[in-house]
Amino acid sequence: MTTPTDPRRGFSRRSFLKGTAAASVAGAGLTATAPALAPPEPAKFGPGEHEITLAINGENRKVTVETRTTLLDALRDGLDLTGCKKICDRGACGGCTVLLDGEPVNGCLTLAMDGVGAEITTVESLTQGGEVHPLLESFAHCDAMQCGFCTPGMVMTSLACLNRRGKPTRAQMAHDLSGNICRCGTYGRIMDAIERTANGGGR
Repeated sequence: MTTPTDPRRGFSRRSFLKGTAAASVAGAGLTATAPALAPPEPAKFGPGEHEITLAINGENRKVTVETRTTLLDALRDGLDLTGCKKICDRGACGGCTVLLDGEPVNGCLTLAMDGVGAEITTVESLTQGGEVHPLLESFAHCDAMQCGFCTPGMVMTSLACLNRRGKPTRAQMAHDLSGNICRCGTYGRIMDAIERTANGGGR
């Protein structure tokens, strides 16, 4: 049985299929011989302790941690930076808030190793060199501290709010502070302190 040939094109179905198969084999050969572009291997850390370097408040600090060590524990136990508070230890209260590349994060939910290569800012940075940051002065002026337990985390979240928005509205403040709990209920005075700082108070 002969395969009908298309007189307009000069080839048969059989020749078309044979050509397609040959092209597939040739393509497969090229693929097999081409060098594979594998992604770079990520850093791997096994069990046990590892020394890492964290950029904290403009200074590189070395600390020894396990892979499971949180940033909160590394700061408090490894580097004696106890400003961030260990309260709920489950990301519910915001007392351990620090800034990671300018963004507020819960230190108790962030692994220390995730801080490598980032700029970490803690509440201690606001009193460096004997000078007090205007936001801290406003917190004191507006009596926004009360018991003071939530204050470090609240200050850092307030600082991020100011840095992000410049002169935030009360609604924006409430949104940005929503992850921080003040058991004394001084939210209004905290907003007063943010507003005072935004308007140049304490400078």
